[in-house]
Amino acid sequence: MTAEPVATGGLEASSLVELAVRRLRGEILSGALAPGERLVEEQLTRRFGTSRAPLREALRLLGQQGLVEHLPRRGVRVTQLSARDMDELFTLRDTLEQFAVRCTFGGGGTPDPTLLDGLRVAVEEMDRAAASGAALEQDAAHRGFHLALVALAGHHHLMRVYEPLLLQLQLYMATNMRREARDRSPCDGARRHRRLYDAVASGGTDAVLAELEHHGARTYLAPELGT
Repeated sequence: MTAEPVATGGLEASSLVELAVRRLRGEILSGALAPGERLVEEQLTRRFGTSRAPLREALRLLGQQGLVEHLPRRGVRVTQLSARDMDELFTLRDTLEQFAVRCTFGGGGTPDPTLLDGLRVAVEEMDRAAASGAALEQDAAHRGFHLALVALAGHHHLMRVYEPLLLQLQLYMATNMRREARDRSPCDGARRHRRLYDAVASGGTDAVLAELEHHGARTYLAPELGT
């Protein structure tokens, strides 16, 4: 007789954690919560209409993803990375993507055409978002493209390492993309990704690596990052 309420309560708690994670992650990646901004439990529980337990679990999971930092005796804040941190993360991202490309085209093979759908769809979404000026949608499509690129390798452990790394970079990449939009046509980012997609779809290792080399990941690295 007691099993059903216990199970239901567990499901409710799990759902509250997931909702809190998604909402906080969205606010962090959109820039609504800025790097270094403190996350006050009392304020968040009131805003989200939840108790502290699921909120704390959500913050713990976001900490594992590198999006928030738990500071001794100072609470929790949105992760703030130095310029050196960012350079190291971009360098690591470059290395992982190059490794993924070599895995994908190893032995002269080509990726399964059905696996290219994720790349194609992401480029199409970037085109639509650029045309409508939807910066958040463009950021999401940008992340989706790079996840799909690495997923072509079929290397599960690589994805487990790569995805949280990309999340940590996303806020700063989104900032850079918005800065790029002020200096260039909003369609430039989509065009760069379409060129990379075309190289993957029709080329081999050398062609894709050459396009990655000129992809422009760090062209707009924000100078105001913390030191």
